[in-house]
Amino acid sequence: MRTLTFIVAGLLIVGFAIWLAKPAKRRTVAGVFTLGWLLVVLWNLRTGLSHGYSLQEEAPIQLLIFALPVAAGWWLAWKARGRR
Repeated sequence: MRTLTFIVAGLLIVGFAIWLAKPAKRRTVAGVFTLGWLLVVLWNLRTGLSHGYSLQEEAPIQLLIFALPVAAGWWLAWKARGRR
């Protein structure tokens, strides 16, 4: 459930951020989101490791939590590039 919560939160944050940004700035917003979301995922990884999970167990989950919102953000930014 925590994984789904993080993915949905990431999708909502990036969607809202891209929607608020002007079309010319959407790539920049996607880049800033990527860096910020990486920090969130690293914090979540550290939390999981501190609760006794191994890196082998956590890595695929954290990759999914990172990749889905970031891919959605870059896709939205790319899609909006033609709408200036």
